[in-house]
Amino acid sequence: MGASDTAVRDAHIDFVYDVVCPYAYLASTQIAEAAAQAGLTVRWRPILLGGLFREIGAPNDPNEAMAAPKAALNRLDMQRWACLYDVPLRMPAQHPRRTVNAMRLCTAAPASVVADVSHALFAAYWEQGQDVASPSVLVAIARAHGVDPSLIEAPETKRALREATARAHHEGMFGVPSFGLGERFWWGQDRLDLALASTGAPGLVDRGPQSLRAMPAAAAPPRVSFFHDFASPFSYLAAAAIDAVAARHSVHVEWVPILLGALFRAVGTPDVPLFEMSKPRQAYVRQDLVDWAAARGVPYAFPSHFPMRTVLPLRVATHAPDTTAAIYRAAWADDRRIDDADGLMAVLSDAGFDPVPMLAAAQTSTVKDALRANTARAQKLGACGVPTVVVQDDAHPEPLVLWGQDRLGMLDAVLSGWWPASG
Repeated sequence: MGASDTAVRDAHIDFVYDVVCPYAYLASTQIAEAAAQAGLTVRWRPILLGGLFREIGAPNDPNEAMAAPKAALNRLDMQRWACLYDVPLRMPAQHPRRTVNAMRLCTAAPASVVADVSHALFAAYWEQGQDVASPSVLVAIARAHGVDPSLIEAPETKRALREATARAHHEGMFGVPSFGLGERFWWGQDRLDLALASTGAPGLVDRGPQSLRAMPAAAAPPRVSFFHDFASPFSYLAAAAIDAVAARHSVHVEWVPILLGALFRAVGTPDVPLFEMSKPRQAYVRQDLVDWAAARGVPYAFPSHFPMRTVLPLRVATHAPDTTAAIYRAAWADDRRIDDADGLMAVLSDAGFDPVPMLAAAQTSTVKDALRANTARAQKLGACGVPTVVVQDDAHPEPLVLWGQDRLGMLDAVLSGWWPASG
């Protein structure tokens, strides 16, 4: 039985969360309405995120080990989602705060009020700046929803929360928010539509919120730059879809190849981040790539020779941008070698290009310098990886930097006239 069949049978989606996570908060503001549109109810499953991190051997605060540019974009990203959803989000100065008793309260709450209790705790943490470890805050929320505050310290409550956290770990989860449908789960607030689309419900993959009001036409179209590297499967997925998003708004995309390894070294990120992830997260990312390819209807196969050195194909694409699609397809759909001259020549020849002058041009200082300049430009703009989309227009003094193939829906919103208040 597949995830879709199981979801239809059970008619619910699991929402696995801890109020300490801002993305779980953002998801909490959207999940009921989104699930209802798919004909599902929400089953709230509180866990202790710190306990889950201990189960997988992760630090209590993964942000502490994050490269500074990535951390900066993450902070902007959560504020942008809040702006897009039109909900308040205020980062507490003491974040992360201790939430064990808050999650015990959620665990003790009856099914009829667990959503209301959870919303109250999320609001206290992320909207009102209250300390959800404070007994007075917890007692007030518990009493307001008819829950006995003494249950927070009850042995059965503590045991139930530990068991819920262990269950999430057993199911392969490694963070929150996670959404469960049948035997599958999706991680991240930005995967809710992808999860619901698996049931056959219409998703919003690569489309911004349809509730955006029509915006007046700008004096000049925005300028969209797409920074990418063939070494990244995420770049491939975005490369296969970004022109369609831009075409809906009659916007041209500037394709900018960069040296991802050089950017990683400059910002302090491991050369192959996938290899630094926990095994559960690695497995999830590999499945996530398959899910996105299926959602976008593009062929995809993780190559048998990974990681790949892409300096040569990037130089070719810098000299001849029209080769980009063929090179991506060869690497990430057809499992062909693009990281040696012979393999790349065969790929280009089969795609109808004359590879000899292209590979000759790739060895010139002009092309090499251009590729290095592209990489420096990406770093100066604040990129921390690929794909990175940069939007500039005359109405806003600062460029908007969007990181990740899963931000094309946000790009669609920007091209529809929305611009985040946080920049």
